[in-house]
Amino acid sequence: MAAPARPAEAPFLGVGVGLRPRHYADLLGAPSPRELGIDFLEAISENHMVDGGRPLRVLAELRARTPLVLHGVSLNVGSTDALDGAYLDRLAALAARFEPAWLSDHLCWTGVGGRNLHDLLPLPYTEAALAHVAGRIARVQDRLGRRIAIENVSSYLAFHADEMSEWEFLAELAARADCGILLDVNNVFVSAYNHGFDADAYLAAIPAERVFQIHLAGHSEADGLLIDTHDHAVRTEVWALYERALRRTGPVSTLIEWDDRIPELAELAAEAARARAILARVCGEETSDEQSRGERRSEPRRGAARALALDHGA
Repeated sequence: MAAPARPAEAPFLGVGVGLRPRHYADLLGAPSPRELGIDFLEAISENHMVDGGRPLRVLAELRARTPLVLHGVSLNVGSTDALDGAYLDRLAALAARFEPAWLSDHLCWTGVGGRNLHDLLPLPYTEAALAHVAGRIARVQDRLGRRIAIENVSSYLAFHADEMSEWEFLAELAARADCGILLDVNNVFVSAYNHGFDADAYLAAIPAERVFQIHLAGHSEADGLLIDTHDHAVRTEVWALYERALRRTGPVSTLIEWDDRIPELAELAAEAARARAILARVCGEETSDEQSRGERRSEPRRGAARALALDHGA
């Protein structure tokens, strides 16, 4: 099967890392992050929705050297509170200033009654919730003048009221809101373990042509659950799931997330190199079906993965 066309708003950027203050000096000290094995940076939107200060100065300097995407944690798209117009104004201004390749946030709610709970809380997968969230995402996109990508979150409980699976909800949401998807492969693995569903069934249901970006991260185990802690390297099982995801999507910009016990930048770059090698191997291969028909994946997409590998000496 030929790889799906890339979303026009989501060019293939390669493999990046999250921008964190611990790595400012290393990133600023290099002619380009690519010299350090990093193809793009993902900045947390809320950390830069301010009038001034060091985070904005650093972001401006790095944006001049490398592609950038913005990732939010407070859009609160699943809440019953009204959308925060002031928040959207600040986000729109940030996007206008730094021109990220795309914006993303989470399929969740983060607060209610005007109170931010500072957590990514799951939704009931019902038709009513689907209609509610789809309408809100559509309004956000109208305000921002662009499509955004919505990320699946890890979860540790389910609602008795659920009327469909998470993957059915996410796929239908993307269609109704006409938004992109940020596919967090680690979150798929974590939730599949916690709830006992098939991670590959999840991947099979995701509309590959809507996947803007992939996230990879490390998780931990506590009291019989997997917890999305982002505090160490990507697990072997998640790398395997990532490879299977790429066989459906073709090359997708991939980000290494690491948010606690953050190591030296070189360790993140090593994780990025591993993702890059998988991208180059998987997206340069033909599927058995294509081989039987003598067909190939689209040359531009395969070429992008191969060029990326060559650029980094793979």
